[in-house]
Amino acid sequence: MGQRERRQTVGDPACAAPTGYALVAGVAVGVAAGMAGALGRPVRRRGRELEEAIFDAALDQLTSGGYARLTMEGVAAAARTGKAALYRRWGSKVELVLDALDATLPPPTDIPDLGSARSELLLLIDRFTAALESRAGGAMHALMNELDHCQAQIFRDFIGDRVVAPAKDATLVILRRGEQRGDVRPGAANAMVADVAPAMLMYQMKMGGADRLDPEFSTELVDEVLLPMVRR
Repeated sequence: MGQRERRQTVGDPACAAPTGYALVAGVAVGVAAGMAGALGRPVRRRGRELEEAIFDAALDQLTSGGYARLTMEGVAAAARTGKAALYRRWGSKVELVLDALDATLPPPTDIPDLGSARSELLLLIDRFTAALESRAGGAMHALMNELDHCQAQIFRDFIGDRVVAPAKDATLVILRRGEQRGDVRPGAANAMVADVAPAMLMYQMKMGGADRLDPEFSTELVDEVLLPMVRR
């Protein structure tokens, strides 16, 4: 670099070394910007990542404050996204909550043949209990405490279709398999018997007021209630 070029570089304010004041000011601006982002500036996310953040925020709001206090604005703020991102996907908080529950509840699964109706019923109840005690199950518990609201029937239908009906169907499969094996009496595989376990578990969660069931309850339900009903 020639002498003239060096003089131009030194004399150019854009190339001058920052003073102590400039360094401090730059650090302050950077910290302020970081704090602004941390305190709620929308984060650019798309697709599944954004949807999961919204569902997480909706479930948090539901379990901490209840359905009546949940708002689309509050969910958007907690998810650090714009309110428009929610309304592009869901027309109301009812639709949002239903999708959040459906996406986060453990999916229904078949109960394998374990060689006895007792073992299979215990496994079914363990899985049903795990769903009730999951994060989405806690949100459903909050909803069940607010079933006097005008939207109650929508959530009852969802819980029936997504949680109760699969458990009843699985119970019937277990009992029919037991009839073929011989450890369940003929005719025990009927809709009324299949109603018993889901009904008692839902009752315990709603009326007992606990987030988790007593671990011994599943065994007692099978040994003291279900098996006496279906044994030969």
